[in-house]
Parts: sequence; structure tokens; C-alpha cells
Amino acid sequence: MSHDRGKLEAIFDRYSRQPESLIAVLQDIQKEYRYLPGPALLETAEALKVPLSKVFSVSTFYNAFSLTPKGETVVRICVGTTCHIRGAKVIQQQIENMLGIKAGETTPDMKFTIEVVACVGACAMAPVVAVNDQFHGGVTVAGLKRLVKKV
Repeated sequence: MSHDRGKLEAIFDRYSRQPESLIAVLQDIQKEYRYLPGPALLETAEALKVPLSKVFSVSTFYNAFSLTPKGETVVRICVGTTCHIRGAKVIQQQIENMLGIKAGETTPDMKFTIEVVACVGACAMAPVVAVNDQFHGGVTVAGLKRLVKKV
């Protein structure tokens, strides 16, 4: 996936083009491309006048950022203690089987990415699955199939 220089310039123009804008700029780039393309990181360093090492450091420090492309639909399975006890592992195995990929992978057609997260902070709703940041609680295997078919 290539990046569009015009889109990057529009993102840079929303901010002061100063080092303190780095995280906000990276968030916007992530939202636009569903990941942080390498050339976009280089252009960000130049536009904000920060070392590329700093841009890369911030990009790899925060879990919200990804240096690899993600699918159009990101399915996150909470595997925190409560979700684990209530069947998150079975939910994870089911979605992996349905999509033919493992957690941390993206389907070849770039439609789906599966991620596991330590805790989403919604233990009362366990097990919890987030589909593109929309949270679903009390998910069952049958319910998971419906969630994925809706997308």
C-alpha cells in the first residue's frame, strides 16, 4: 500500500509542524492508512523537524500504532482474566478458523486482521470482542459468526 503525498501534507497542515505535534500526526496517519508506512514516517520526521529515530521510537512504543498494514476490519479479542475464564480462547480459535489466519495476522485480501488484547476494561461484559472499535460483550461462537458476517 503506497501513501499519497497530498494526504500527508493535509495531515501536516492541521498541526503546527513542530515536534510536539508528533503523536497527533502519527494518529492521523494511522487512521488514514490503517498503519504507519515507512515513507510516511520519513516525511513526518522532515515535516516536524524531529530525528527519524524519534519518530520510529514513538511509532513502536505505543500499541495503538502499527508498522504493518491492517485489514479493513480489525477484530480484537480480549484475553484478560475474566474474558479468558469465560471462553475467550475458544472465541479466538473460532475466529482464526473462520478467517484462516492466526492472531496478529491479516488476511491476504486485506479484509480482516485479528488481534488479541490483554484487557479492554469491560470485564462485566466478558468475553468481549471489538470489531473496528465497536465493543460486543457476552460473545458466543454463534454470535461471533454473526458479527463477522455483518461486516
